[in-house]
Amino acid sequence: MNWIKQGIIILIVMLITGAIWVRYFPGAGEIAANAGIPERLVGFVTRSSEVTGNKSDGGPGNRRGGGSDASLVVVAAVGEASINNRLTAIGDGEARRSVIVVPYSSGVLEEVHMVPGQRVTAGSVLAVLDAEAEKIARDQAALTVDTALEKVGRYETLLESLAGTEVQLTDARNELTKAQLVLREAQLEYDRRSIRAPIDGTIGFVPVERGDYITQTTEVATIDDRSVILLDFWVPERFASVINVGDSVKAVPASLPGREFSGEISAIASRVDRESRTLLVRAELDNEEDLLRPGMSFRVSMQFAGETYPAVDPLAIQWSSDGAFVWKSLNGKSEKVPVRIIQRNSDYVLVSGEIARGEDVVVEGIQNLRPGSELNIARRIELPASSGT
Repeated sequence: MNWIKQGIIILIVMLITGAIWVRYFPGAGEIAANAGIPERLVGFVTRSSEVTGNKSDGGPGNRRGGGSDASLVVVAAVGEASINNRLTAIGDGEARRSVIVVPYSSGVLEEVHMVPGQRVTAGSVLAVLDAEAEKIARDQAALTVDTALEKVGRYETLLESLAGTEVQLTDARNELTKAQLVLREAQLEYDRRSIRAPIDGTIGFVPVERGDYITQTTEVATIDDRSVILLDFWVPERFASVINVGDSVKAVPASLPGREFSGEISAIASRVDRESRTLLVRAELDNEEDLLRPGMSFRVSMQFAGETYPAVDPLAIQWSSDGAFVWKSLNGKSEKVPVRIIQRNSDYVLVSGEIARGEDVVVEGIQNLRPGSELNIARRIELPASSGT
């Protein structure tokens, strides 16, 4: 007979648990009805619990106290806010301009005027090759020009005294022009024995030194213009229609987690990569303090304005077997409104449903509500004036 007693005890515990669940769990009545439990039984349990609760706590439903059947609730106004459409990505930094310096010709380095980390300007002499042969060729070309000038002057004098001809003067002038061109070429060859900086920037490692024999393929130095850092990163294709040149970005270097740098979009790829479904974007970051280096990684973030939705107090959100819902106060009575949660924030929840800005939703006293319950509003809470993200 012990098993009969155990079964009776289990049945009693189940009935008590079910009564508590039906009484206090929001939407329990609907769930029970959907499960096939007779509505009369659910209503009996609910009414019995309400009667017990009224006798014990002397609440609003206590007939002996002359109270009203209206549920005492606190409501909060529905606000309005834009969805937080935030983009985060990892980007790589590059120098604004970066060049590898090589000589125009081969030769032995006679002078080196650069050290790693040195700031240089365009046109600065970085190194000098042996240039004796080029100097001789330049001097010879200059001597030829002087001879051609004298010849032109002599024939101009002869022509004035009718002792020369126009043909002789023309030939002399042609010789002068050719000599001047040879001199220019010789001067160019001589000048190119000096290796100069092509851009403003900072010298990197210098892999050569005085006395080295170098060729036209020898890397003499690298120069980076890092006054502005170019930041390349990839964004999902859904942002392709909203991101534009000039949009602001925030970037935090992995090596400087406490520093945030501001920049703006300078270029956007013309097509989406088919394999990754992402779009390449380039931003420019000002590096006036020279804290950033090419090759650094950055955490990039951008903010976009999203769609606007009703914003409700988080306490207003309730759940049933059909999903989330809120109790809206309409003409002094409760109305159950299904909602879809769009985004949760610390102060409010963005939802989609049949509610609008300025309407009231119940945030306290929800346990006793049913569709059409009369409401006794004890207090009304206003959402923050600014509900933007």
